[in-house]
Amino acid sequence: MRWVVVFPGWLKRWVFSFVSAITLWPFIFVKHDHLKADERLIRHEMIHLRQQVELLVLPFYLWYLTEYLLRLVQYRDRQKAYVNISFEREAYAHESTPDYLPQRPFWAFLRFLTLPAK
Repeated sequence: MRWVVVFPGWLKRWVFSFVSAITLWPFIFVKHDHLKADERLIRHEMIHLRQQVELLVLPFYLWYLTEYLLRLVQYRDRQKAYVNISFEREAYAHESTPDYLPQRPFWAFLRFLTLPAK
């Protein structure tokens, strides 16, 4: 996939060490070249691409950051805050489902706003 690229140097400084990939519309950045072939990881990031398009890109990032900060206050743990963002909950819940994206409902991430914490 030509839109999947390895982290450039500037991005490595901004991404948590536990993150293997990040989607910055329209690109998917992966930490290591071999991750380009990881179907589960790429599907996870493709879900984020869909979320970004649904929210017209910029509002996605504002919502993501706001929800992360709220979760950080709630859990007082960076990783726990990250995995409990509604966008991440949806992506983790469906990253192993190959046919999820074609049948995904519009704004499906909203269903993950109030789930119990992981």
